[in-house]
Amino acid sequence: MAFVLSLLMALVLVSYGSGGSLGCDLSQNHVLIGRKNLRLLGQMRRLSPRFCLQDRKDFAFPQEMVEGGQLQEAQAISVLHKMLQQSFNLFHTERASAAWNTTLLEQLHTGLHQQLDDLDACLGQVMGEEDSALGRMGPTLAVKRYFQGIHVYLQEKGYSDCAWEIARLEILRSFSSLTNLKERLR
Repeated sequence: MAFVLSLLMALVLVSYGSGGSLGCDLSQNHVLIGRKNLRLLGQMRRLSPRFCLQDRKDFAFPQEMVEGGQLQEAQAISVLHKMLQQSFNLFHTERASAAWNTTLLEQLHTGLHQQLDDLDACLGQVMGEEDSALGRMGPTLAVKRYFQGIHVYLQEKGYSDCAWEIARLEILRSFSSLTNLKERLR
């Protein structure tokens, strides 16, 4: 339980820290929504991860690529946006609706959507026409492939309760891996 709470706190610091640290002016509301989303993810827990040890999997989060020193600001924001977008997509499926409390899930959808809107504005500020291709390659593409692996895993496990719990924890873990990226952008 302490590990899950530490992951939640890391996600708060990584994705929803001070508003202007990414070169764009994210509102205080953005930060508050992020914290609420983290609480919702924590409340969505239905099983103890101990019951799902047999279902653990290394999803190979592209940590080295995401945290590498070669990322430009536009790419970093694009990676953060892709993480939120893919998380939204994962929890916005028909199968997710069957697995999670619908009230919590709808609140999470709304919060993620609001944060994506905020980051869309940031992407427009920091990413010029020629830079837009950077968001479709390298680290952003690696994040997309990473989430495709999570989708395949869920499908292979028949969208079981344990598979969903492992996927939920993996998303928290992946966001915590973005700490170094966020620190570099400050």
